[in-house]
Amino acid sequence: MPSHPALLNSESLEAIPAALAKPRGNATARRLSQGTWLIRRKRDGKFLAVASRENFARLQRDAIAPRDFDDFAELFDNATRKVHARPLDGLHRWLGQLGIEAGAYRERSGLELVAEPSRLAFAGFDRYRRPLWLAHGAVPAWSRMREAAHRDGIVLDAISGYRSHAYQLGIFRRKLARGLALDAILAVNAAPGFSEHHGGCALDIGTPGEPAAEESFENTSAFAWLAQRAQDFGFRMSYPRGNPHGIVYEPWHWCWHPPR
Repeated sequence: MPSHPALLNSESLEAIPAALAKPRGNATARRLSQGTWLIRRKRDGKFLAVASRENFARLQRDAIAPRDFDDFAELFDNATRKVHARPLDGLHRWLGQLGIEAGAYRERSGLELVAEPSRLAFAGFDRYRRPLWLAHGAVPAWSRMREAAHRDGIVLDAISGYRSHAYQLGIFRRKLARGLALDAILAVNAAPGFSEHHGGCALDIGTPGEPAAEESFENTSAFAWLAQRAQDFGFRMSYPRGNPHGIVYEPWHWCWHPPR
């Protein structure tokens, strides 16, 4: 595994250290053990290939579309370049497919477009033992906050961190397919491209014994601690009651804001 594990980002693909991937079958496990990076498709998480400097092995026959190959060079270029915001190409097309006009939504919600970083840092594991990816500056802030809470007898765990534009689009498509109205979805989920999770600075936070992403989190000692101390580490609750963004109250959603 790389000495500083990272998630590498391009428009349609992600690469994560193969050692952090959960194998899906024995054949995939063997391939992962022989490679450095797992390459997966962002829109559905499908494992496409295992790569290293020496070789490249497909995991699914015919799973790699011609356009996917255009992203491979960018992925590994991002491993060595300075972290930068990825362009928003394609996002407006996706929003149009959902019937969302970016300018009108921005004006109505007060939310801004959030670009994905070209590279994200490993921040340990979330509640479900999935790798947790955050913006580089958010990683030490989250670590310090968890340690301070632990010293005070409070256990904080991460429910989720970074999410791609494609992941957020998938949430909308699945909910629309179940028959939910777009306005109802927008009351719970920011439109693709407008979620703080895209930048790797937002965390959904929980505590053991408490269900994930439920309003009841506000009744826990963990929430009381966050309300008093999170600001000391640069975290703020994004969607309090009566927030101006039209998003329901989310006591679990906290975002790290870099010091100015």
